[in-house]
Parts: sequence; structure tokens; C-alpha cells
Amino acid sequence: MKLFLRTLLDELTSRATESPRARAHHNIHESATDPVQRFFVVSNRSSYFRPHRHLTKSELALALRGGFAVLTFDAAGKVTGRYAVGDNTPNMAYETPRATWHTLVADSDGSAFLEVKEGPYDPGTAAEFASWAPAEGDPTAARFLEWLRTAQPGATPPTF
Repeated sequence: MKLFLRTLLDELTSRATESPRARAHHNIHESATDPVQRFFVVSNRSSYFRPHRHLTKSELALALRGGFAVLTFDAAGKVTGRYAVGDNTPNMAYETPRATWHTLVADSDGSAFLEVKEGPYDPGTAAEFASWAPAEGDPTAARFLEWLRTAQPGATPPTF
């Protein structure tokens, strides 16, 4: 039996605040070879999840605290959908189908979700990152994140 104390989210929030990526996670699964990957993620507002897709696997995320904007895109980076998930929204979770370009943006520091994906985890094929979005750590990533905060369906990604 595994029990997860609510204080785990507070611990992850502290770690996220100290992390250059402004997020932290805690694996529930035992190893990367497990057939189901399960983990908690806490993200702060300044955390940038580069838009990406999973060609062979879907993912399910359940908001536990705070809220997120989940954005989907076409292959050229045009926003195809924007969905509010978490506190103060009608949605508690989302599932991203295979091969769907997507990202999420935390509404507040300490926003948390539980993610479940098919395993095993293979870093070489886990995600394909969008060429039209800056990489994490790129000097333009913060400006791109600000664009994501308000981008609506039909919007095209800015160039910097």
C-alpha cells in the first residue's frame, strides 16, 4: 500500500521554487520500465513546458491544486484549442491523445497535477519538441511563455 500525504505537494512546491525549471516531480512508479508511468508534478507560473507531442502514447493529467491552461496546436504552431483545468474551472483533468501538439501553463505557483502515461519510458522517443517553440533555457522562452498565457485558438506563434 502506498499512501501519499498532502504535505508531499508542499515539499514539491518548495523544490519547484528552488529549481531553475520552476517545477518538481515525484515518481510513483518504480522504474522507467514500468508499463504505466505515474508521477506528481508541481509547477510554478514561470515554468515553461515547451510544446511537444508524444507520437506513440497518450497522457492523462488530473489537477490536484491550482489550475492550468492546456493548449493544443497544429503542426505549424497555430493554437487549435485552449482549455482551463483545475481550481475554479469545470474541468478536473485532461487526456491528450497521441501525436497531439500541446503544452500547459500554470495559473499560480504551486499548481499540481498527477500524470499517468503508458510506459515504458524511453527518453529517445518520449517526446518530440516543436521546432516553432523555443527550447527550455532559450532566452526567448520567457517571452514565449507570456504569449502562451493569453494565446487563443487561431493565434500563431510569435517569432523573436
